[in-house]
Amino acid sequence: MKVLRSILFVPGDSEKKLAKGPVSGADALMLDLEDAVAPSRKQAARGLVRAFLDAHPDRSSQALWVRINAFDHPDALSDLAAVVGGRPDGIMLPKANSPQDVLRLGHCLDALEAREGIAPGQIQILPLAAETAVAPFTLGDYAKVDLPRLTGLTWGPEDLSAELGATTNRVEGGDWDFPYRVVRSLVLFAAHAAGVEAVEIIHPDYRDAAGLRASSLEARRQGFTGRLAIHPDQVAIINESFSPTPEDIAEAERVVAAFEAAPQSGAIGIGGKMYDRPHLKRARRVLALRDAHR
Repeated sequence: MKVLRSILFVPGDSEKKLAKGPVSGADALMLDLEDAVAPSRKQAARGLVRAFLDAHPDRSSQALWVRINAFDHPDALSDLAAVVGGRPDGIMLPKANSPQDVLRLGHCLDALEAREGIAPGQIQILPLAAETAVAPFTLGDYAKVDLPRLTGLTWGPEDLSAELGATTNRVEGGDWDFPYRVVRSLVLFAAHAAGVEAVEIIHPDYRDAAGLRASSLEARRQGFTGRLAIHPDQVAIINESFSPTPEDIAEAERVVAAFEAAPQSGAIGIGGKMYDRPHLKRARRVLALRDAHR
């Protein structure tokens, strides 16, 4: 499954916004049945999302995911039952407390894939892995549990701060307050420890292009591989920020070529700098990302 640079949330009950999704340029759409949909609209949203999935079977240029309601919500299983037949590429699970919730969702998907004649394991899972107070204590466990459907980890500071009773999750100037910086870092480490993608959260002010670009470039530098978006205008900036630059690609090509020419070497000098095997691993990842989004 290719790395998703941009994942655009689309309210599942809005025909107008659903129609705009395929032309947004996002690598994936997140068809939302949770927070973006009022309780009175949940049933209608399920029908619209299922119809949208059925109408867009070709996912070669844009993946289609669905955010269901959390397991402790009475609509969660109804969401799954309604949408799995549309063959979504993945399910976002909100308020995941631990890998056990991902296992539970996987078991549900096993049964529903069998019911719908879908190849076992086709539907992936992206949990919002730090939206509850207990969840940060279990992040390291994602590397210890066999979760074949797990494709990435992300988090939710708004739900987390609400659970903590915090008045805000940011300091003056807009940066994350200390507890949320800790959780964000733990999510980043947990994702890479588990060998999956680390997905940065939304930038809430969709008019702040400069802030979105700066924070996206920072996130990529730190090791995040993609980002959630809440408005189509954010997509192009996110895609650019999480794509390798021409300079990145040129350096990666030099590193790979040098190691291919000397496969027994543990370290190689290129242009006065020393490169070792971790540099080679990073270079190959850069070239893979370039090739995936050509």
